[in-house]
Amino acid sequence: MVFRNLVRSTLRNTQASSYKNHVVAARSLQEHLVRVPVLARWSSTEASIQKEDSETELKFKGHDMLAPFTAGWQSTDTNPLVIEKSKGSYVWDVNGNKYLDSLAGLWCTALGGNEPRLVAAATAQLNTLPFYHSFWNRSTKPSLDLAKELLNTFTATKMGKAFFTNSGSEANDSQVKLVWYYNNALGRPNKKKFIAREKSYHGSTLISASLSGLPALHQKFDLPAPFVLHTDCPHYWRYHLPGESEEEFSTRLANNLENLILKEGPETIAAFIAEPVMGAGGVIPPPATYFDKIQPILKKYDILFIADEVICAFGRLGTMFGCDKYGMKPDLVSMAKALSSAYMPIGAVLVSPEVSDVIHSQSNKLGTFSHGFTYSGHPVSCAVALEAIKIYKERNIPEVVQRISPKFQDGIKAFSDSPIIGEIRGTGLILGTEFTDNKSPNNAFPPEWGIGAYFGAQCQKHGMLVRVAGDNIMMSPPFMITPEEVDELISIYGKALEATEEKVKELKSQQK
Repeated sequence: MVFRNLVRSTLRNTQASSYKNHVVAARSLQEHLVRVPVLARWSSTEASIQKEDSETELKFKGHDMLAPFTAGWQSTDTNPLVIEKSKGSYVWDVNGNKYLDSLAGLWCTALGGNEPRLVAAATAQLNTLPFYHSFWNRSTKPSLDLAKELLNTFTATKMGKAFFTNSGSEANDSQVKLVWYYNNALGRPNKKKFIAREKSYHGSTLISASLSGLPALHQKFDLPAPFVLHTDCPHYWRYHLPGESEEEFSTRLANNLENLILKEGPETIAAFIAEPVMGAGGVIPPPATYFDKIQPILKKYDILFIADEVICAFGRLGTMFGCDKYGMKPDLVSMAKALSSAYMPIGAVLVSPEVSDVIHSQSNKLGTFSHGFTYSGHPVSCAVALEAIKIYKERNIPEVVQRISPKFQDGIKAFSDSPIIGEIRGTGLILGTEFTDNKSPNNAFPPEWGIGAYFGAQCQKHGMLVRVAGDNIMMSPPFMITPEEVDELISIYGKALEATEEKVKELKSQQK
């Protein structure tokens, strides 16, 4: 059951390395399931993966939720994995099965599943003021305190104001409105285009999905919006030319960006948005000197720089922010996820004084700044976020990550010699594995083999949850993962890899 679900959802929804292959695989999935004997065997007779539902197991097949990033057939034909409780780095499903959560939920439960101080902060605020808004010059003390704390905590460059949202998607959506408002105020009505990068992920709202460089977020949604342009994905292993060093690769990508700006007209380009380390696109750290070369070009053409810190912020990379690690000096910053360790929904936008001063002046002319959400600066979310940041500082979480991450990175990268692994990449507590044949970025396994899905199913069988996206596997464990838990993570990874190598051998033998 586990593997069948992962194979089908991955082939239909994945962001494959080749966009054309992705479309072909997605459209032909049902045909594969019908006509490919190997898949038929996997989904019906593979004892180690497929099992009959126990009479004692709780079942939720045919539930009533329109589930995000899930195919319709999965809701109607299969039982979802329903998580019931969490503790530390582990989660348990409703049937009592325990899993090491190597993705920290969705890159977000930074302090694990049961941090009592966060629960206490939420409870205290609920008992005092469960809700009040921040419209019309009214607010709450937790939201004002959090705004000040964020401006003090982000030190890569000076920020002037903080605006609160409910998610990273809303934060990046708001970025576009803020930048447009800013340029309109300056009398530049044509400076409205945004440049993002292929394989980037910035959210799933209309605007943030347009910024994202993943085709699955665009298909049948009439996206991306026409004001969004996409430039090169900075994935050195996959896209470098023969003999090209990382620095030369970065120079070429910077030149390509400048050429795109000149082609479109610098007077039309408003902003460039980038994740310090690309997350959902496959965990792609920037090549050497990449941001050093990109930022002067943005300054040259008066283009605002937006840092999407939704995944990287608060210690994920071993620095408080990804900007600190890569020398990024943004004009605006988006954050969410670890902001509250995901205990309450909250996102934030940090705005430089140069931008916020213009917004301030323009709102005075118009009579108001007409943007915000009912739950902007929700007092409970802000109280939890304040406590989370306090914990990050008290426990020196960036240093904690620096200490534990070599064991994590080196332990997984020790498997790099596997004949089915093309690349293992990552930094801090974020890591991706890409499966390819002959260790080449140009030799993908047939999509219908579902190699990534098989590996993910093997991990789940042995008690670990990973992110599967095509033949990419992603992990970003909680910041408080222990050395013993890292050992367990590496052990399960190794068992899953060994089983997957055997499966690839079997599939190849059937081709002869």
